[in-house]
Amino acid sequence: MIQPRRIRAAALALAALTAVSTASTPIAASAPVPAPAGCTGPASGTWLNVVIDGVRNGNGVVAITLYADDSSKFLVKRGSLYVGRVEANTGTTRGCIFVPKPGVYALALYHDENRDGRFDRTGLGLPAEGYGFSNNPATLAGLPQFRSVRLNVPKPGLTTRISLKYP
Repeated sequence: MIQPRRIRAAALALAALTAVSTASTPIAASAPVPAPAGCTGPASGTWLNVVIDGVRNGNGVVAITLYADDSSKFLVKRGSLYVGRVEANTGTTRGCIFVPKPGVYALALYHDENRDGRFDRTGLGLPAEGYGFSNNPATLAGLPQFRSVRLNVPKPGLTTRISLKYP
């Protein structure tokens, strides 16, 4: 006959053995997801997928300009962190841009149809090429305010959609 004291001792030994084997079993850490191929900008562990809607043709490239969270540098010459370029596709163009680290940024885009590397304007100074901004703010009366284009990028791999507007 098995004594109750031995059953309890065996159960405790089995529980201790299970705890030790579970504790020593390595738990696989999830590996960081790599950035998509073709992501532009200085490589980092954080990137943003950009879906550009309303691209009127496949000529040229779409320039994706990244700005830091600093209104004094937004849309000024040499104020951006980086300009990435992706081949334009009629309708929807997809791109990816590295950002230095998680944080708040702003994006300004334009469709450089003639590949001259600059945003073309008419003789009156109005846009001559398609353009857009993060958060798709209204731009009927001029350039958007910085606060309307601020985009929070708390982790890698997020996606933002930007619709281009043409003159």
